[in-house]
Amino acid sequence: MEYHTDTLTAPMPHKTGKKVLSRHIVEIVSDSGEGAQKAGQSFASISAKMGNGVWTVEIIPSDIEPPPRTLQSTSGIRIRIGSDTVTNAGDEADLVVAFNEVAPFSRIEQDAFKKGTIILIENAWAKHDDPSIRESYAKAIADFKKMEYVVYEIPMAEECLKFVPDPKKGKNMWVLGMLSYIYSRDLKTAEDQIAFIFKKKSQAVIDSNVKLLNAGHGWAAENLDFQFEIPAMPSDKELLVMNGNEAFAFGTLAAGVEVCSMYPITPATSVSHMLAEIFEKAGGLVHQAEDEIAAIGFAIGSSYSGKTALTVTSGPGLALKTEFIGLAIMAEVPLLIIDVQRGGPSTGMPTKIEQGDLLAVLYGAAGDAPKIVMAPSTIEECFQFVIVARQIAEAFRTPVFLLSDSNLATGVQPFERPKLKAEWMSAPIDQSAWKEDAKPYQWDEETGLSKRPIPGQKGGEYTLTGLTHTAAGHVSYLPEVNQRTTAMRSRKIAAFGRTLKPPKIHGDEEGDLLLVGWGSTRGAIEEATDRARELGGKVSSVHLRFLSPMEPGLKDIFKRFKKVMTVEINYSDDVNAPLITEENRRYSQLAWILRARTLVDIDCFSNVHGQPLKPRNILERISELVK
Repeated sequence: MEYHTDTLTAPMPHKTGKKVLSRHIVEIVSDSGEGAQKAGQSFASISAKMGNGVWTVEIIPSDIEPPPRTLQSTSGIRIRIGSDTVTNAGDEADLVVAFNEVAPFSRIEQDAFKKGTIILIENAWAKHDDPSIRESYAKAIADFKKMEYVVYEIPMAEECLKFVPDPKKGKNMWVLGMLSYIYSRDLKTAEDQIAFIFKKKSQAVIDSNVKLLNAGHGWAAENLDFQFEIPAMPSDKELLVMNGNEAFAFGTLAAGVEVCSMYPITPATSVSHMLAEIFEKAGGLVHQAEDEIAAIGFAIGSSYSGKTALTVTSGPGLALKTEFIGLAIMAEVPLLIIDVQRGGPSTGMPTKIEQGDLLAVLYGAAGDAPKIVMAPSTIEECFQFVIVARQIAEAFRTPVFLLSDSNLATGVQPFERPKLKAEWMSAPIDQSAWKEDAKPYQWDEETGLSKRPIPGQKGGEYTLTGLTHTAAGHVSYLPEVNQRTTAMRSRKIAAFGRTLKPPKIHGDEEGDLLLVGWGSTRGAIEEATDRARELGGKVSSVHLRFLSPMEPGLKDIFKRFKKVMTVEINYSDDVNAPLITEENRRYSQLAWILRARTLVDIDCFSNVHGQPLKPRNILERISELVK
């Protein structure tokens, strides 16, 4: 199909039929604050409600208020839609809507486009009063064509001015209408989506945005010479559409957790935003503390009183919480900690993805401080794992970590509406009399477990301390006491590990190469694995949900493959880099742990680009290892 590349100011002379697709990737890019993300989120929700698979990734500038029309100010969103389940953001974009000519270059730097990518670009800059802007626009259009992108110049602002005095306050909904035409979206569903996102505004605001939606749809129908259709998945299931942070919030309610104490930090903050909207109606409390240390202190105090609490943070906040995490482990107080990882170290890249906190979570504490660490790999698992984590924390008297990242945090995906169950909720606080001869840390020698006294239980009073203590809770410095208590804290982690099953293998049970991943990389890894298998490669993958303790049977699984390689978004040395040898090479974090645990020579493929992994890049690495 050939596409017209002239400025579109009049109806096209001909129409082509709809092109039926199985999947497509759309990006909307603009300056920060122009509503590109709202347009993309709405487009994704409309598509999901129509039965399509969806995955989104937000494009967020690192600076709070970057100067406009610069590479640093590029904001927006990527939406991948399909006729089947979509599990990752995919490779290069197929179609891009750009509010200015500078924003696409930021994405080009990140290899987000390919030859033939369609760029629909605002043409108001061609007539701007500033000659330097006109020149920049003309040069960009020429550059895009040299790069073999397919360019359509669109009069977005001109069309929006027919309905609103300021096109910046409406362009995103006009673009939503244009995309709704291009991808054959149902207009009634789109109108309902607008009513939903502006539900707190007046009816006049809703009506104005609906007019813009219909205007964008009508303009595209008259002027564009292409249209796509992505058939929906047949399903009789009722679906929810949300991102990972929203799923954590709803999982918190479903788990019966009643307190969330946190200090705002990107990209974790929206968990508390969602909870703040709904928690009070369910009897819950969101406590915004004065800092990260106070937040976890409040959560530990709440958990000590009998109701397991939640605290949410990211890498820098995790560092500040470290001492209190040690207290919860020593005092054996149940606690939920969600760590939504981001680029590091220090402030790093707050709005970019990284899986760099695994070693910090596992080992970033004074002394021996074992804990249970889980890593959801889908939006649905973000919901489910909170419920499971609370039950584990209370059963084993320990903090439980949920490791997420900014890809899951802002990624939108539909999943089946869960049917709530009473057993998900925590039991009423036990206020029956404490057994007179029972001790607060009466550890079972085989499992390391002990029953927890709850404040208010008659006869259950005890000293809670971060110092080494006896089974009775008394401070002790005796060598045998410290040895025993340390063993008991470790033994209960081992006891929990005995309840786990070996992970399922995606693909054949044996072969030439096994990929191992964790967290949000699952979709990209499994898609790359499937592509490799279609090309004849004997490749399989395994995805770990429990990182401490790990699922059993890994060493036996690894032995069935000629090569094993982890795929992660954290740093590892390139084997061909200067000064790097087999002896001093730094491996990615999961690879480092698995090599120590299994004594298998595990390789790794990783980067810290701050972007979700592309299936194509993983496939290229597979091809280097497996012919």
